[in-house]
Amino acid sequence: MPKELHPLSVVIRPLITEKATRLGSEGKYIFEVQRRANKRQIKEAVEKGFDVKVQKVNVMTMKGKPRRITGNRTKRSPAWKKAIVTLVAGDRIELFEGV
Repeated sequence: MPKELHPLSVVIRPLITEKATRLGSEGKYIFEVQRRANKRQIKEAVEKGFDVKVQKVNVMTMKGKPRRITGNRTKRSPAWKKAIVTLVAGDRIELFEGV
């Protein structure tokens, strides 16, 4: 059984991109989360951290991109996990407003 994560350490940072800004008007917010976090832990972390009600959580693991180092050698940047959180109608996260 995996070790439990503290709810406030699950969400690493919000992702502010053009797509994330567009989805914000639909009540969907995008976060970078811990790789070992599951949907239940992400839902609990967002509800506790932002005092909102979460309706649905979608997660995806983003592959690391290849980076060129000295000469012709390449190395991959680390993979990371992204979560798209859909809130119940009427709830908003004020952190994203006015971006």
